[in-house]
Amino acid sequence: MARRDYSLTGPEAARAVERGLAAAEWYHSDVPRKEMKALMKREDQLAIRDTIILFGCMILFAGIGIALWPSWWSAPFWLAYGVLYGSAMDSRWHECGHGTAFRTDWMNNAVYQVASFCMIRNPVTWRWSHARHHTDTIVVGRDPEISVMRPPDFLRLVANFFGLFDTWNSLGRMLLNASGRLAPDEATYIPESEQPKVIRIARIWVAIYAATILLALVTWSILPLMVIGLPRLYGAWHHVMTGLLQHGGLAEDVTDHRLNCRTVYMNPVSRFIYWNMNYHVEHHMFPMIPYHRLPELHERIKDDLPEPSPSIPAAYAEMIPVLVRQLRYEDFFLRRDLPPTARPYREDLHDEVPGIPAAMPAE
Repeated sequence: MARRDYSLTGPEAARAVERGLAAAEWYHSDVPRKEMKALMKREDQLAIRDTIILFGCMILFAGIGIALWPSWWSAPFWLAYGVLYGSAMDSRWHECGHGTAFRTDWMNNAVYQVASFCMIRNPVTWRWSHARHHTDTIVVGRDPEISVMRPPDFLRLVANFFGLFDTWNSLGRMLLNASGRLAPDEATYIPESEQPKVIRIARIWVAIYAATILLALVTWSILPLMVIGLPRLYGAWHHVMTGLLQHGGLAEDVTDHRLNCRTVYMNPVSRFIYWNMNYHVEHHMFPMIPYHRLPELHERIKDDLPEPSPSIPAAYAEMIPVLVRQLRYEDFFLRRDLPPTARPYREDLHDEVPGIPAAMPAE
């Protein structure tokens, strides 16, 4: 199979449109309208509680880290602060970007702006990028957020556990935007009317990072960067660990989230950091349901979904052999079985999609 072009400006983008995969009609499990309306109801209390816990812990861990600096006794507190800064902010960016975490819009926007800064993701750019991700999930040439491409780049995947490639690219985009320009792929999904906002925010961020670096130079200490900037590197591992499981090793170019998303049961700490995005099939199928209602949605529709992975290690044990095999067979993917109670996959839509085998090829 010829290597696919994952860019948004290459031939795969036009091919996806020709094949009817752009803004296609997706499969949804049946949920009565009254139940769906109840599940979609937003509220402030739980998100306020979780946000107070998050920022309270960040202030506590950073404060202890500063107090113990430069002793190695400060390291555990910086590591904990880093996970909240470099990973929990990823899920807060995501959920508040959907506008479903809080009922009050300004609360969603406030947390979204802070989380976007921590993750170095321009809040205007990524609002449109993520909208495209949901519209054209894992459609090659259309989805700007495909993290595991074929064949997989294992060096890049491992390096991103330390935020190396993602942070470098994010800083590059920030500087490019601050210079008054957008990357070619950004121009494909950001409306012209929104593009000046991208540039303005990038310039504000550059000023903040410049002030932080200047303070570090004046004090001759990396401590300011331990608070702002570096946690995006040393705290990235959790959001990468969970994020790779969302779609890794699954189907491309299909219109059924049961084929290209993975739900994983996780421990309570990871679920707090990840804000229940481990229920990923459910989230993609019904993206306007708040994070705290996803477990309830899962129970409601689980008979129509593939069996969830029982844990993070089990999910990796399932995914890694698939990625290894994709080094040789780029058309290989894992097709997860449905329970007898589920409505079947639309074979007429998916069996004839180029590059997508009906079953995993034999050794």
